[in-house]
Amino acid sequence: MQRLLENKVVVVTGAGRGIGRGVAMLAAAHGARVVVNDLGGAEDGSGQDTGPAASVVDEIRAAGGEAVANGASVADWDSAHGIVASAIDNFGRIDCVINNAGNLRDAIFHKMTEEDFDAVVNVHLKGTFNVSRAAAPHFRAQTSGCFVNMTSTSGLIGNFGQANYAAAKLGIVGLSKSMALDMGRFRVRSNCIAPFAWSRLIGTIPTRTEEEQARVAKIQQMTPDKIAPLAIALCSDAAAEVTGQIFGVRNNEIFLFNQNRPIRYAHQGEGWTAEQVLDRALPAFAADFTPLERSGDVFRWDPM
Repeated sequence: MQRLLENKVVVVTGAGRGIGRGVAMLAAAHGARVVVNDLGGAEDGSGQDTGPAASVVDEIRAAGGEAVANGASVADWDSAHGIVASAIDNFGRIDCVINNAGNLRDAIFHKMTEEDFDAVVNVHLKGTFNVSRAAAPHFRAQTSGCFVNMTSTSGLIGNFGQANYAAAKLGIVGLSKSMALDMGRFRVRSNCIAPFAWSRLIGTIPTRTEEEQARVAKIQQMTPDKIAPLAIALCSDAAAEVTGQIFGVRNNEIFLFNQNRPIRYAHQGEGWTAEQVLDRALPAFAADFTPLERSGDVFRWDPM
């Protein structure tokens, strides 16, 4: 196996279990020195346990790799800077940040509490900003670096009962694009991955109906380790020209997502009245309206 990340230092957040663990393990196998960050909280983000991160570090070291554990919260500015400091203190540099830490607090929109919304946005969106912002000065100084940010089709397409999660994950897309634009002059790149994989977070999806049960059964086929190869590839020097993109991984499938661009145009030289918008513009656009769909409505075929 070609060691694509030889001598690079990689921070992986949420790396104690699931997708993050798979990414951390493969990064180490490709020669990276890894900071395994995981708060060790429950699915909703509550609590703390240093065990999961320490366990992954033990596995990496047992396989001959180098890694250190970090139990800080990405949602806190100072703690997030401490995660990056852990890379500098232990390995002398930082080359890649893989923002994977997450939590879920699903609720139908009209029943979602402020606490539920804030808790999810603070980990996913603010956490991605915090850790990335902490790494940015180092990337700028060394004129190199890579961000890989986990988004979701819940934000890109839609899903029931996940307004907090969808808002955070689509926010990450905008954040990632801004990071790519602002840091590009320093040869720093930033991309997103929308992962399809069974994890303990996905295990919180309700399975009350046959449709929900069938959906979860399909997701269970998609193991977290399937996400890692794309993440490692994006961190490698061979992908130095790839930035500002949104990818997806679904079992053995890799997708490139489109991004928002105008698709229809209407003009009226003297301007528009509200009545004219209703009479002319909206009917002209109607055939190209995006359907109100969930992720499962778009990805209708079984994972391959």
